[in-house]
Amino acid sequence: MKILAIDTATEGCSAALLIDDEVISRMEVVPRKHADLILPMLDEILAEAQLSVKQLDALAFGRGPGAFTGVRIATGVIQGIAFGSDLPVVPVSTLRALAQRTYIEHAHEKVLTAFDARMGEVYWAEYVRDENQIMQLQGEEQVIAPQEVMLSSAQGTLWAGSGSGWAAYVDELKRVVSTDLTGLYPDMITRADEIVLLASHDFAMGLSVSTEHALPVYLRNKVAKKKSA
Repeated sequence: MKILAIDTATEGCSAALLIDDEVISRMEVVPRKHADLILPMLDEILAEAQLSVKQLDALAFGRGPGAFTGVRIATGVIQGIAFGSDLPVVPVSTLRALAQRTYIEHAHEKVLTAFDARMGEVYWAEYVRDENQIMQLQGEEQVIAPQEVMLSSAQGTLWAGSGSGWAAYVDELKRVVSTDLTGLYPDMITRADEIVLLASHDFAMGLSVSTEHALPVYLRNKVAKKKSA
């Protein structure tokens, strides 16, 4: 299986190429430079693998939620490549990718993910590892004020917290959890390594889409607060 993935939804700009069990990846933490870097990254890892896009099985991208511009960049790049190559696309939740990275790096099987969504809200979701070492959503992803978050799973479960929302609203979110967190990673961001891992699982399950359905997920329609008159 050969899948090419990108992620530009957070401060990190990354690309990853899965070739069977091997991953070739690049990542730079460069806010506001994603549009300049992502295509050269793709060219570099394809050249290293000595592959062309036409030799791939699928494409994948971090479909959000996340920074509005960053999510648009990833969507536009993948749509462009998919149109030209007629490859299927696997959209991957960035919150799920965050939970997967937290599990891989710190072995937490239950992760409360939160990105700072600005405007006094967080992008929020609960993830639990399944028998295939893959993080699965519990409940639903949502954009919500941190003080209004409610766990869909039983309270008292040992959770880890991950993502920028835990930096911005740590006190409010800690009140949601009825026991001490097993770990807290407010600086954790997404990367294409986990995007491509999750995409390979989903692709094998038949969860790819055609180009026109490779769409971003913002969770919030209102992406900028209007100035009052």
